Amino acid sequence: MAKKGAARQPFNVMIVGQRGRLAYEAVLFAASLRHADPDFPGRLFVAEPQPGPLWPNDPRIGDAGIYGLLAEMGAEILPFESRHFGQTYPYGNKIEALFALPEGEPFVFFDTDTLVTGPLSQVPFDFDRPCASLRREGTWPVIELYGPGYAETWGALYDKFGLDIAPTIDESQPPEYWKRFLYFNAGFFFYRCPHVFGRRFLDYALAVRDDPPPELVLQPLDPWLDQVVLPLVIHALGGGRQTIPDGLLDGSVTCHYRLFPMLYARESDRVVEVLETVTAPNRIKKVLKGHEPIKRMVFQGKGHRVRALFDRDHLPRREQAIRNRIKKEKLWMR
Repeated sequence: MAKKGAARQPFNVMIVGQRGRLAYEAVLFAASLRHADPDFPGRLFVAEPQPGPLWPNDPRIGDAGIYGLLAEMGAEILPFESRHFGQTYPYGNKIEALFALPEGEPFVFFDTDTLVTGPLSQVPFDFDRPCASLRREGTWPVIELYGPGYAETWGALYDKFGLDIAPTIDESQPPEYWKRFLYFNAGFFFYRCPHVFGRRFLDYALAVRDDPPPELVLQPLDPWLDQVVLPLVIHALGGGRQTIPDGLLDGSVTCHYRLFPMLYARESDRVVEVLETVTAPNRIKKVLKGHEPIKRMVFQGKGHRVRALFDRDHLPRREQAIRNRIKKEKLWMR
């Protein structure tokens, strides 16, 4: 952690933008960063997959209005080639785009469906000790009645790559409980060099996809592949469960909202305030109206109808219960 009063190390930020939903979310991310941290000294890259054999349709943003807003906000379009994933596994974008970032410069990756709500430049990242988002549910592995348990499944993965699982175990959690094992949401991660991180991430992802250990035969890897290998990558590079102070990312500084109905249902008043403030200028509103969920949830006020359905202090424990309630009221949008 940086000493109190010391200048933070500048770093690059990367999100992925491509045609459709992610392009509009990229505008929101950039606008929220400039609003919440106007003096952010780093570079903001919007990584854009390029046409090629793994993309049957052109994945580029392709919208002059969106490009114009991103440029106005200081974002840099970062073209990259899809050599291993592409349309069949678009989550692989976050892996392959890392090689287009400046080598040797510290970076923080965010999923595009994230809002910046506080001074990102003041987060004391330890770029030698990576970590990732702990805002997750126990989505993987899926335990079958007569199949391998958590310990056997995760142990097989660590063994495959010659890694010692012991330091990653949270001994405060009971045996065969998912939180005992290192598991992240891939909504953010960081390291001192994107190429070093990307090479490890890519090698592990391809090895698990193409030659999984026998314990994974019945396990779904789509869409979970990135989150399956991310703990291995972080552990291999000297990181851990949490290497930055609690309550900043996925807290007071950023919000990984994922979907606009979920944002209005469960996020803080500050998150809603940032969303509605950065979308208010006419030049931004004109462009964002092209995305139906933003148009209806934000500009037509349906988001506040969703918000009125829930008590943020007593939300259902499972995300699916929140989704079901919104769908029952016919307010669900993706």
